[in-house]
Amino acid sequence: MLKKLKQFDFIIVFILVCFMVLSSMMVYSATLDDRITISLTKSLTIYGICLVAFVATALFDYRVLMKFWPYLYGVGMLLLLYVFFFGKVVNGAKGWIKITESLNLQPAELMKLILILVIGAWLAKRKGESLEFVKDVLPIGLLVFAAFFIVVVMPDMGNAMIYVIILIGMYWIGNIRYSHMFIGVAVIVGIFVLAYYLYNTYHEPITTFMAQNNFGHWVKRIDGFLYEDADKDWSLQARRALVAIGSGGLAGQGFLQGQATHSGGIIYGYSDTIFAVIGEELGFRGGAILLLMYFVLIYRMILISIRSIYLSGSYIIIGIVSMFVLQIFQNIGMLIDILPLTGITLPFISYGGTSLFINMVSMGLVMSVKLHQDKYFDFEDD
Repeated sequence: MLKKLKQFDFIIVFILVCFMVLSSMMVYSATLDDRITISLTKSLTIYGICLVAFVATALFDYRVLMKFWPYLYGVGMLLLLYVFFFGKVVNGAKGWIKITESLNLQPAELMKLILILVIGAWLAKRKGESLEFVKDVLPIGLLVFAAFFIVVVMPDMGNAMIYVIILIGMYWIGNIRYSHMFIGVAVIVGIFVLAYYLYNTYHEPITTFMAQNNFGHWVKRIDGFLYEDADKDWSLQARRALVAIGSGGLAGQGFLQGQATHSGGIIYGYSDTIFAVIGEELGFRGGAILLLMYFVLIYRMILISIRSIYLSGSYIIIGIVSMFVLQIFQNIGMLIDILPLTGITLPFISYGGTSLFINMVSMGLVMSVKLHQDKYFDFEDD
């Protein structure tokens, strides 16, 4: 065990510790004048538990999990179905399983990691050969979209989008044929163009239908992004966040000194819009340093992927990289008004038990790939 601990990538460990400190400070600042003040002690405790999960996952051989991918997928789907029918509703989405008064489980977050393991296990069996459409591309897509449609109906469009990006990233690294990828991209672009046309042409009936089926907030978020004269209440979160980021200037207004942060101007500043708090209090320099840390983290992850002697390990890491890249891009993009609002959190920084736990376990899997390079156990030959 001690030998394995010495093999950890300590640059990654250092970055995760920096995330812990930054997250705890920003969450505390964002809730200082709120009715749900989250103390530094509480944030550090939650992060500490997640760091233990990171180390434990890293020491566990990820190849064992790969052997049980059908069971993992089954458990994940059962949890999604359970939460769909009996889940706790939060902010209009039925996505949580209540465990205790203060502890909730979000199966959609867990499913991201399960899908990465499932796709990685499937691709590893191909041993780097080009994917066959009927034998590989189609069944993998069906596995992902089964989860996708359940999560969309909850409704949780943010996590559903992540499933698709994970699928695309792992298709690409799994050696999908260019013709299949071209067809897939053409279909996706065609769907978006058609959806945009139909949305504009039949806006009123679509709005009525969505409102009747508990998707009304989707329409308001999309309208707030597409139309300047849309419902200002639903674009208020993004506009306030953008103003707060801009008001931070180069050096920021100072820790605990953010005017918008402490006047209630930033909505959900401890969660979805925490980057606005960073931009206001730490300025452009603080935001740039955070992005630099993300870049180094992803760079180190890709290095581990390249050096892995097992394709399964490489596939898992690329799936996790795809997940993080989308979350970072989407979360910051929606706050600077280049993307529509979603409920996607900022990895490792936003407050949230399930999302942080899954992110740390994901990093544990990355480290597990680095630590378990011995040849006595070959999942891919089974």
